[in-house]
Amino acid sequence: MSTVLNCPPCCTGGGSVSGSLKKVNSVPNLWRNTKNDNFNACQLASSSFSSIVKCQKISMALVDEKPVHRSNVVSTSSGILAYDLIQGELVTWSSAMDRPLLDPPTAVFLHGILGSRKNWGTFAQRLSREFPMWQFLLVDLRCHGNSASIKKRGPHTVASAALDVLKLVRELRITPRVLVGHSFGGKVVLSMVDQAAKPLARPVRVWVLDATPGKVRGGGDGEDHPAELISFLNILPNEVSSKREVVKALIQRGFSNDVAQWVVTNLQPTSPFGSRMSSFSWMFDLKAIAEMYQSYEETNLWKIVENVPRGVHMNFLKAERSLHRWALEDLERIHAAEELAAEEGGGVEMHVLEDAGHWVHADNPDGLFRILYSSFQGVKT
Repeated sequence: MSTVLNCPPCCTGGGSVSGSLKKVNSVPNLWRNTKNDNFNACQLASSSFSSIVKCQKISMALVDEKPVHRSNVVSTSSGILAYDLIQGELVTWSSAMDRPLLDPPTAVFLHGILGSRKNWGTFAQRLSREFPMWQFLLVDLRCHGNSASIKKRGPHTVASAALDVLKLVRELRITPRVLVGHSFGGKVVLSMVDQAAKPLARPVRVWVLDATPGKVRGGGDGEDHPAELISFLNILPNEVSSKREVVKALIQRGFSNDVAQWVVTNLQPTSPFGSRMSSFSWMFDLKAIAEMYQSYEETNLWKIVENVPRGVHMNFLKAERSLHRWALEDLERIHAAEELAAEEGGGVEMHVLEDAGHWVHADNPDGLFRILYSSFQGVKT
């Protein structure tokens, strides 16, 4: 297995790296210094909770207090899912009624368990500046974020979450050319490919960030476990009076301070304006999310990886420090699928993001940006 170092460590440098295993050098975390940050971005959506994340990057990723300016966000409401559609400045339509004959190329970004579309906001804004002819669809998966208020029938699974997104892109009349999913969202994009030939474009590039197609392995010593976190949150009262008390309870239960601080960003105030007593409730549907995470652990999508549809290019990204999620057999199986796909007109490729744990958008956003960069080059509109 060969390792090829990526090209210049510039913040927005383009270019792709050949080879079956790509490794990206770490660079200074310049992402958060962008003057045009337009979103509150919690960079920690994932289905696993690592205690090795650098504290400084965590605190930067948790809260962005800059004013929200959404002049390039077109629509955020649907009866299917809550979403934001971020458009580059050269995208000329704002609804399905006034769009041109040629669709702008679209990328879909999906978050992990207990996350929301905000996790990808800053990253998508950066892409929209670099690729002004593209648009980026950020989705709150069922039972998460603002989609939690949209009632969904069970079962709440990876497959049902994928079908929701497929229904949304049909409603919006767009054909995604790039699908990016982190952790739980990674299996969702694989399920999207598995379920539908349309409305997915051909060719379509699929990115599965730090998730394997099959068995989900538990964290090692000193790591926060999402199943345990979901279970603990379920025994807390539906309404709490203080975020601080929730943080304290989580830490006493053995979860890291970083995870505790991140989780309470999902609490929304419920007390009337001007009330002397404060109260908060969870934005997400915890019981349904527990079912979704169980589905994530059990869902096996190796079949779509080992029989890639023509015109689909699948990319798996392993975070360098995310060791327990990746067994040698997973890596060997992906490389075998890579060789098979090359013979049959599809594509499978493995990448490594250096200097990153499971929190790929927070640990090394510049390296992640460079890896994804080539997917947005040379696409005809």
